[in-house]
Amino acid sequence: MAEQREPHLVVLTGAGISAESGIQTFRAADGLWADHPIEEVATPEAWDRDPERVLRFYDARRDQVRRARPNAAHKALAQLESRGFRVSVITQNIDDLHERAGSRRVLHLHGEILMARSSVDPRMRYPLRRGGIRLGDVCDKGSQLRPDVVWFGEAVPHFADACALVAEADLLLVVGTSLAVMPAASLLHQAPLEAPCVLVDPEAAALAPPGVTRISRPAGEGVPPLVRHWQREGRLWVPETLLEAR
Repeated sequence: MAEQREPHLVVLTGAGISAESGIQTFRAADGLWADHPIEEVATPEAWDRDPERVLRFYDARRDQVRRARPNAAHKALAQLESRGFRVSVITQNIDDLHERAGSRRVLHLHGEILMARSSVDPRMRYPLRRGGIRLGDVCDKGSQLRPDVVWFGEAVPHFADACALVAEADLLLVVGTSLAVMPAASLLHQAPLEAPCVLVDPEAAALAPPGVTRISRPAGEGVPPLVRHWQREGRLWVPETLLEAR
């Protein structure tokens, strides 16, 4: 007899879930890119041209992350995992709010702002328990430390791992993302055909591709009721009350 596999919930989260914790997004009309052009703070060329400016930008983002607290959506997903559900989180966010809420299986597609890494060897990473990065801070090979984030024009090193996780999903939950950032947006195409997909976002009606169940609410309002439903039923499935939103 074939071995029965525990159902796997794979969650893809974007800036919307962190925005509810007070972390400023990049793409909103009043977002970070409105005041800081991409090419000046978030590209390899910007780093080569003015590393001090890049470091200041990410130091400010790091301070913001440290002040933020996990919200109801982060906590609900962590609680689901603590109740014995198999939950994997793939996040486009560089904060640690999922981990602080209690999630243990978190894959950061775009890096982690509370880590520094070597400019010459991306495998050399260092936690930033306090403070930031300064010019002259070097790795064990003597090269300048940089933020451990993926800049525009750089490869996404964990994308293959994310594809493998989504391919295992029994249900794919997408939270707080515009589905406009590549290659993360293409992850939906990696899910098994039989796996339901649910999008929780205030703009879900406009953003959701065909066949995706839409919950047009902020993460903190849309995720907890869904999690409570799964806990109550003891299984992953899309409630009939949501199917009408397809």
